[in-house]
Amino acid sequence: MTTTEVADGRRVRGDATRRKVAREAAMIATTHGLDSITVGALATATGVSKSGILTVFGNREAIQLAAVAEARNIYREGMLAKVYEEAPGAPRLRALMDSWVGYLHAGVFPGGCFMVATTAEYGRRDGAVADAVRQLKRDWLTLLETELAAAGSPDPVVDAFTIDALLTAGNTRRELFADDVELTRARDLAVAVVDGLPNR
Repeated sequence: MTTTEVADGRRVRGDATRRKVAREAAMIATTHGLDSITVGALATATGVSKSGILTVFGNREAIQLAAVAEARNIYREGMLAKVYEEAPGAPRLRALMDSWVGYLHAGVFPGGCFMVATTAEYGRRDGAVADAVRQLKRDWLTLLETELAAAGSPDPVVDAFTIDALLTAGNTRRELFADDVELTRARDLAVAVVDGLPNR
């Protein structure tokens, strides 16, 4: 086996470890918070040794950042991919609301919406992890604002605020009361915002 083949094999194993650990860290973040993530807990949950985790990530902050990045990947692959098959504006927004409910019903994250959990935890905090959490939320709001503008909203920022607030409340109440009706109610109220637009 050549030196290149050995290096490539290590890289593949390292990438697999990184993805496995990052995904588990993202799951933990939704139930216990990003700050609760420890190398020991991740080693227990994933079967990867502590030294193996630290070899790939180096420190806990790197793991937290990877958790946020993995959550972004999960949203992109699980919630947003098919949404873009719809026409921009109102059709895409309706599909987005349905997809949001679907991913929460599916229990992709054990503690509900990753963004809701982490933005509450990292509000008014500084540092690389807080910046990553803030950017994830900002990207979500930008998506809403862009599609609302395409749908004819006279004030996409206000309408995005309203939709985001409704969905956040739906997720919070569903997690608190263990009642999926809260998700349906939030989706219906958010869709009503879209249906009320002049050029829907």
